[in-house]
Amino acid sequence: MMADGGLVPRPLITAQGLCVAYGAEPVLDRIDLTIHAGEIVTVIGPNGSGKTTLVRALMGLVAPGSGTVERAAALTIGYVPQTLVVDATLPLTVRRFLALGTTAEDGDMRSALDEVGIGGGMDQPVQTLSGGQMRRVLLARALLRDPDLLVLDEPTSGVDFTGQAELYDLIRRIRDRRQCGVLLISHNLHLVMAATDRVVCLNHHICCEGLPDSVSRNPAYLDLFGPGAA
Repeated sequence: MMADGGLVPRPLITAQGLCVAYGAEPVLDRIDLTIHAGEIVTVIGPNGSGKTTLVRALMGLVAPGSGTVERAAALTIGYVPQTLVVDATLPLTVRRFLALGTTAEDGDMRSALDEVGIGGGMDQPVQTLSGGQMRRVLLARALLRDPDLLVLDEPTSGVDFTGQAELYDLIRRIRDRRQCGVLLISHNLHLVMAATDRVVCLNHHICCEGLPDSVSRNPAYLDLFGPGAA
């Protein structure tokens, strides 16, 4: 319990001293990080900084060279990849795509599509979807797992500026409704300023961490991204 009588948010994933290397090349160095239920955490960093490797290690897809990763019992993760290429010749509707590898029924799929704001498109070929629509379909598919933690890798990739703001607002509403944890990967802090609770600035190690506004003024962040980043 917290001092004011409130409940302490449940830790979903905790990494301590996490190190990962590919051959002789160190990628992550002594990462300490906890993701709690009900919070949105954004990992930012330049290309090659280890963002995707960190997320894969937290999900259990990459074995740490040293350190530990602990996950809550029976933790369910919904994952949205940065890119997904669908063969243009493949006859794949939204319904069939959502059903792949799941036992979801039509009612579940309609509810998930309604939740992400694109209800009524069950029979549309996925190849005809816009970038923003496809991101929402991918998010709906992740929600079908009823996840404790949503992991979103560059969730606005291929989406125009207006659509980016709408998607981040949607992610925040999903968190509020479901009280799930959300772990975002982004390369741009200011795209997610209004949508995240905590920012982790990564460049193989954690350079700085905290509220978005404080990170944006942190010398380590400015050193990494340049004075124009402010």
